[in-house]
Amino acid sequence: MALTISVLAERLDLLHEFLEMESPWPTFMRQDPIGALYYNAPTLTRFAEHILVCQDDEGRIVAKAYSIPFRCESDELPDDGWDGAIRRGVRTSLDGGVPNTVAALEIVIAPFMQGHGLSGQIVEALRDNAKRHGYRELVVPVRPNGKKDAREPMSSYAFRTRDDGLPVDPWLRVHMRAGGRIDRLAPRAMVIPGTLAEWRDWTNLPFDQSGPVEVPQALTLVHCDVDNGTAVYIEPNVWVRHRTGA
Repeated sequence: MALTISVLAERLDLLHEFLEMESPWPTFMRQDPIGALYYNAPTLTRFAEHILVCQDDEGRIVAKAYSIPFRCESDELPDDGWDGAIRRGVRTSLDGGVPNTVAALEIVIAPFMQGHGLSGQIVEALRDNAKRHGYRELVVPVRPNGKKDAREPMSSYAFRTRDDGLPVDPWLRVHMRAGGRIDRLAPRAMVIPGTLAEWRDWTNLPFDQSGPVEVPQALTLVHCDVDNGTAVYIEPNVWVRHRTGA
C-alpha cells in the first residue's frame, strides 16, 4: 500500500489527530519517566522535523513514526538505549548543542493497517529523513517484541536466526530486510520504576511477593520488592544501525 508520508513540521494542523491515535502499548509500558520528557505536545513540536505522519489515500493517519537527534560522545552506542536517546536528545536541544546522530524511537501502525507491509516503508522513510538532515546513519534501539519468554536472556534471543539467516524476531527482520545491521545490546534501554500499588493498577497482578514477576508483554521479569513497596522493570533492547548514504 502506498502512503503519503510527511514530517510533522509540515502538518502541524494534524497534531491533535496525531496525538489521539491509539497506542498499542500495554499500560505499564507507558509509564517510563524518561519517555514522558518526549511524549508531550511541546516536545514533539520541538522535534517535529524528525517525526513522520503517514496517511492513506483518504487522508487518514494510519501510522506515525518518531525519531530524535542527539549527541553521542562515543562511536559505541549507549547502554541506556531508548531512554538514553531521549534524554540526550532533549538535553542536546535545550543546551543548544549540535547533534551528531539520530535515533528512531517508535513506529505506530493503526491496528486495522497491521499486516500490510507498512513497517518496512516507514523504516526506509525514517532513514531517508535522517539523510535529508545530513546524518550518515539512523540508529534504532529495537524492542524485539516477538520475545515471549521473559526468562530468556536477550543476548540469546536477539541473535537467534531462522534457516534463511534472518532473525527469528519479526521486528528485527523488518530492520534487516530494510538494510540494517545489529550492532549490540542496550541492556537497560528502558527503566520503569513504580510503587507496588502502581504496578497492581498497571497490570492487574497482585505484586505481593518479593522476587521476579512475569508480566504479559514484558520482555524480561519485573523485580518486586515487597519490603520496600516498589517494583522496577529494566528492559533490554537491541541497537540496529542503518546507513543513510549521506
